[in-house]
Amino acid sequence: MGEVILTMKGIDKSFPGVHALDHVNFEVRKGEVHALMGENGAGKSTLMKVLTGIYKKDSGTITYEGKETEFASPRDAQDAGVVIVHQELNMMGHLTVAQNIFIGREFMKGGIIDDARMNEETEKLFDKLHINIDPTKKMGKLTVGKQQMCEIAKAISQEAKVIVFDEPSAALTESEVEELFKIIRDIREKNLGIIYISHRIDEIKVITDRVTVMRDGGYVGTLITKECTKEDIIKMMVGRVIYEAPKQKSNVAKDAPVVLKVEHLNAGKLVRDVSFELRKGEILGFSGLMGAGRTETARVLFGADPKESGDIYINGRKVDIKTPMDAVAYGIGYLSEDRKRYGIVVEKSVAENSTMVALKNFMSGIFINKKKEKEVAEKYVEKLKIKTPGVEQLVVNLSGGNQQKVIIAKWLVKDSDILIFDEPTRGIDVGAKSEIYHLMNEFVTEGKSIIMISSEMAEILRMSDRIVVMCEGKKIGEIDISEATQEKIMSMATLRN
Repeated sequence: MGEVILTMKGIDKSFPGVHALDHVNFEVRKGEVHALMGENGAGKSTLMKVLTGIYKKDSGTITYEGKETEFASPRDAQDAGVVIVHQELNMMGHLTVAQNIFIGREFMKGGIIDDARMNEETEKLFDKLHINIDPTKKMGKLTVGKQQMCEIAKAISQEAKVIVFDEPSAALTESEVEELFKIIRDIREKNLGIIYISHRIDEIKVITDRVTVMRDGGYVGTLITKECTKEDIIKMMVGRVIYEAPKQKSNVAKDAPVVLKVEHLNAGKLVRDVSFELRKGEILGFSGLMGAGRTETARVLFGADPKESGDIYINGRKVDIKTPMDAVAYGIGYLSEDRKRYGIVVEKSVAENSTMVALKNFMSGIFINKKKEKEVAEKYVEKLKIKTPGVEQLVVNLSGGNQQKVIIAKWLVKDSDILIFDEPTRGIDVGAKSEIYHLMNEFVTEGKSIIMISSEMAEILRMSDRIVVMCEGKKIGEIDISEATQEKIMSMATLRN
């Protein structure tokens, strides 16, 4: 690691009712990958927004390249060489790769955009970064992983000196993560300072040099990555030891009634002759690699996508689910893997989101009974321990883990008996994960039944009573948790049809 390029000292920031940053310290050196970790709501994003001029700090100092600095806007920060690669990519799908790389900085020739020059410069840039992508291809045709590479290349092309990676691997496959790490190592060699925000502790151990941990808006400490353990980081993040052991045996009674039965379900290439049963009080894990058909099966069950053939039975009765409204009427709730697109309305309040599925229960004539809505929302905020100043708070202002809990509240208000949780802990920290696990166990104890889709093997082994393994749209088999191992699941998940 080289000299310090960026120092943030005593950074303080408050919003009405929330002390978001409490005298936080952070520094980055040239040629360093420095992890910034903490539970959702710890203040990581707020600190980066202060750095890049989105928020104005209340107090503290930012020193960049030896000079005290305060960026007036993200464009101001970018011009100085401080760039964020966002988790939610900002690329335009209808434009080419080269046009996205140089958007707002286009090369001109005779008053016309010079696409040939932009293609050429993009090719040179990709060669330096060992990226193999056609600059003339439409951005929307690329995988999320390839789009991520383009976003990184764009940051480098802006002559960045400090790059912030915000949850860069959240939507990537394992092979795409490997490609990402190669690029990060390469730009580290070029003496850039890299800030790496992630909840994946295993990743942090592989790619970073130092780890700074935040908790409840404050600075906890900084560790040298190779000298600390995963447990050290977790304890600093949550202030307590969290250990989630694999489940040893099913908690479901042998004679528990079947609440959902699916027979020979077909829908497109990724749902092919899928059959399974879900029992009352059971957590049925769905495991498999990316593209195995797990989410597609869930979407057909919920009526979000049409089925071609097959039968669905709820409590022994054959049902016809054509729309999500049908599924909701039959007592099915769905927590999507893409919560911001399908789960919540971020510009609405916690109360409005919590009651939207059961809105007719809160109507007085043609008006919503706001008092009743508030009382019910407050009940579930307390039950689910949702961190919010109040139920009037807009969901956009909550952390990822708390947004997830608002979606769960929505289905509890509706009193859904069958809950489909698709990647329930994606993008949330270890403390919030533990809380979600606790809630899921509470729900099944109360008699609800859960289908849990997860790409995290530890989560599948920790939570499931029984595991359905899928590959290329087909159910390969089932394993009782008492017999499940990571090796057994993986061997089934890679069994081609």
